Amino acid sequence: MIQNKRQVTLGITGASGAIYALNLLRHLSLHFEQVHIMITDAARIVFATELNINLPVAPQKILAELNALCPDKQAELFVYAKENWYSPVASGSAAPKQMIICPASMGCISAIACGASNTLLERAADVILKEKGQLIVLPREMPFSTIHLKNLLMLSETGVTVMPASPGFYGQPQSIDELADFVSARVLNHLGIDNRISTVWGYQSKPDLNDSD
Repeated sequence: MIQNKRQVTLGITGASGAIYALNLLRHLSLHFEQVHIMITDAARIVFATELNINLPVAPQKILAELNALCPDKQAELFVYAKENWYSPVASGSAAPKQMIICPASMGCISAIACGASNTLLERAADVILKEKGQLIVLPREMPFSTIHLKNLLMLSETGVTVMPASPGFYGQPQSIDELADFVSARVLNHLGIDNRISTVWGYQSKPDLNDSD
């Protein structure tokens, strides 16, 4: 891994919303040089259930599948097993300074909030926090319990950006992909990447609010 390349970490957990993860990965792969990926076992089940994409177990086979799913990518993708403690994302001296968890299950949120590092994904998030990097989490749950809200508040108080996968409708999206594009665009904005992936508020056609009829 070359340290001076623009790189980002993407964690994908088993919350509903695999479409958000895949859409975001495709956009990240166009704007970064390296994308470091961790996919939980539960996420693989959700990919199969929601997208009919059967991701294999072995990281190298997952990598081959993701490369095929991102045909226009500019980035080099890396996929790590959940206990690969030798991977760069496990070390404060080597990990990227930006990380997104999309979608973020409430179990994952809980583990990060209490400082658990039982898996590589949790450790990677812990590294971001201790190194004062940028962590963005996209929780996908409804409704939130009081425990969920307390855990999210704890993360927010440590500087984590809590960004629920809540697409806007003012651009009059015509497909699920456009809804996912909206969420990816907001994530990229917070990563400091200017984009026009989806309609920006104030640029769409406006209704005539003076029409008294």
